[in-house]
Amino acid sequence: MSRKKHIPQRMCIACHARRDKRSLIRVVRLADGHVVVDVKGKQNGRGAYLCPQQSCWTQALARGHLNRALRTKLTEDEIAGLRAYAATLPDILPSDND
Repeated sequence: MSRKKHIPQRMCIACHARRDKRSLIRVVRLADGHVVVDVKGKQNGRGAYLCPQQSCWTQALARGHLNRALRTKLTEDEIAGLRAYAATLPDILPSDND
């Protein structure tokens, strides 16, 4: 009998959907206090996960979800960088259209 491989689950801080860790995008507060998108999900620091769709990123930035989850106050430059990254994402996930 083969064992099922464990797939870590994480929750989007905006829509609260539970998804596989690898299907979400991690935002991390580094030790020096800067907040960046962690594409590989391996950087050290306090992290928060968001769905790869614009609506979750817009909601998280507008409502302060990232400030709360990362226990920091995002600077205008960090917010602008995260918005620019979010603009490259699709509006809706393909699986949400079903």
